Amino acid sequence: MATDSVDRVRAYYDVRGESEWHRLAAPFDGGIEWELHRRAFRDWLPRGADVLDVGGGPGRWTIWLAEHGHRVILGDLSPVQLEIARREIAACGVSVEDVVELDARDLSRYPDASFDAVLALGPFYHLLDAADRQAAAREALRVLRPGGRFFATVMTRYTWMLEVMMDGGSDRIDDVRRLLDDGTYRNHQPGRFTEAYLHRPEDVTPFFEAAGFTSLHRMSSQGMLLLVADKVAELAESDPPAWEALIEIAYASSSDPSISGIGGHLLYIGERS
Repeated sequence: MATDSVDRVRAYYDVRGESEWHRLAAPFDGGIEWELHRRAFRDWLPRGADVLDVGGGPGRWTIWLAEHGHRVILGDLSPVQLEIARREIAACGVSVEDVVELDARDLSRYPDASFDAVLALGPFYHLLDAADRQAAAREALRVLRPGGRFFATVMTRYTWMLEVMMDGGSDRIDDVRRLLDDGTYRNHQPGRFTEAYLHRPEDVTPFFEAAGFTSLHRMSSQGMLLLVADKVAELAESDPPAWEALIEIAYASSSDPSISGIGGHLLYIGERS
């Protein structure tokens, strides 16, 4: 990734500030993702693991992991997000091993086989160049111990295409065509999401397997519920038991290939052999 691209990504998350901390707790925003990923980590993370949370932003997952008995290092590109993380970690009273500025493509501060698990729930959104995506995947594999688990999210191409069209209508048709052609998305307006690479679902597993991972699971981060996210958020307030049942149904069906392209994000889980 060129230096100016890194700077734009860092600037975007610096500007987002507090909203990034609140996103996963907001029923109308990242609440479904939080619930489905939480269940995936429960089912697939080793107990009491040494975890590197790379691209972990304000630390919401780092805190959850620490609360559940894992030893965690949090790394991110954004100094603003890391300051929020330090504040929230202190407020929660959990113990975190370290909070560091870190680029997913270069984990050289950590020796081979340092971790039982690596989370990359964000870096692969912003690696436009294939060489950068490969470097980040290889580095994650390198720092994992044999049998270690890798959790990476990617953004899907067709869902984001709809976001672009709804945002700009006919003015954005050229952007949509380019996105569908090569998966890249840039927005040069300050403070807007930018420097993104969007995946086709069928490419995700082969990509990580080519980097050396053994695939264990792949799921839609929001499942079918992204299509009715507002209704789901309302249900959380009006009928919690029905909401809980719906979340469980969404998690149980989240690996159905027929919904892979409509969930916004995909979570890939692999293992170092």
